[in-house]
Amino acid sequence: MALLQNLLCILCLVGLVVSQDMPYEEFMAQIQACPKECHCPPNFPRAVYCDNKSLKSIPKIPPYTWYLYLQNNLIETLPSDALQNATQLRWLNLNRNKITNEGVAGGVLVAMTHLAHLYMDDNLLSSVPSPLPASLEQLRFSRNRISKIPAGVFAGLDKLSLLDLQGNKLMDDAVTEVSLKGLDNLVQINLAKNQLSSMPLGLPATTTQLFLDGNNIDKIPAGYFKGLPKVAFLRLNHNKLGSSGVPKDVFNVSSILDLQLSYNQLTEVPIIASGLEHLHLDHNKITDVSASNICPVSVDAVDDSFNESTPRLRYLRLDGNEIAPPIPRDVITCFRLLRSIVI
Repeated sequence: MALLQNLLCILCLVGLVVSQDMPYEEFMAQIQACPKECHCPPNFPRAVYCDNKSLKSIPKIPPYTWYLYLQNNLIETLPSDALQNATQLRWLNLNRNKITNEGVAGGVLVAMTHLAHLYMDDNLLSSVPSPLPASLEQLRFSRNRISKIPAGVFAGLDKLSLLDLQGNKLMDDAVTEVSLKGLDNLVQINLAKNQLSSMPLGLPATTTQLFLDGNNIDKIPAGYFKGLPKVAFLRLNHNKLGSSGVPKDVFNVSSILDLQLSYNQLTEVPIIASGLEHLHLDHNKITDVSASNICPVSVDAVDDSFNESTPRLRYLRLDGNEIAPPIPRDVITCFRLLRSIVI
C-alpha cells in the first residue's frame, strides 16, 4: 500500500510538472542532478535551495534551474565556472555571504542572459560589479561597502526597474549622470543610508520612487524635480534639511503622492501640491501650522464639491515639532479628506 501511495504521489508530481510546461525528461534530469548540499523540491523543480548551509563555494547547479537560493552562506567568490551549467537562471539570491569584487570573475554575471533578479545584499562589495546581464529587472546591493559606480556599468540595462544601493558608502561624486547612464526605465532607486550631501544628479526621468533617507543632504536645488516628472514617492527622512535650503515651492509637484521629511531641521511648512496624499513633517523645528502656510489652495475656495484642485491630503504627521495643539480649524477645513493627523 505504501509503495502504491508513493507511486501515485510521483505520478501526481509528474503531472504537475508537465502542466507547468516542463518536459518529463527535464524534470528527471533536474531532480537527479540536485546537489547533495541543496534541496530541490519535486513540486517546484525549477527552484534549488542551497541557503543556510555554511557553503564556501557554489555547488554544481542542475541545468534547468530558474530560481537559485544561496543566501546565508560563507561564499567568497564567484569563479567563471560557478554557474556555467545553470544557463536558464531567472532569479539568483546571494544575500549575506562574503563576496568581494575581487572574488567576482569577469563575465560570470553577464553570461546569465535570462537573469531578471540579482540579490547581493550584505556582502563585501566595494563597487557595483560589471559587466551585468541586459536581462536584469531588479538589482539589489544594499549594505555592502560600495563607494563607486563605474561609468557605463548600467549601459544596456533598459529592463531594470529597481536599483537598491542603500546602506553603502556612496558620496556625491559617485552618483552622477555618467554613472547612472543606461537606466532608461528605472522606477525605484534606493540611495538611503549613504554619504550624500546633495541631491543626486542624473536620475532617470522615469523614476517614480526615490529614497534618500539617512544621508547628509542640507539643500535642494530650485526646480530639481522638473527633471523627475513621474516622482510619486519621495523619502528624505533623517537628513539635514533646513527651511533655508528648501525652496518654498520645490515640493509643489503634481506627481508627488507621498512626501516624507521627518527628522530634519525645517522651521516652516513647505508648499505642497493639491494631489499630495501623505505628508510626514514630524521631528522638525516647526512652530506654527495654519491653513495660510500649509493649504495648497485658498480655504475660501474649498467647498463641498470635488474637483482637480480639491486637496487630497489623507495623512499628516506633525509630532515632534514645537506646535501647540489643537490644530487650527481652517487646516481641517482645507483638508476635508484627512483621515489621520498626528501632533
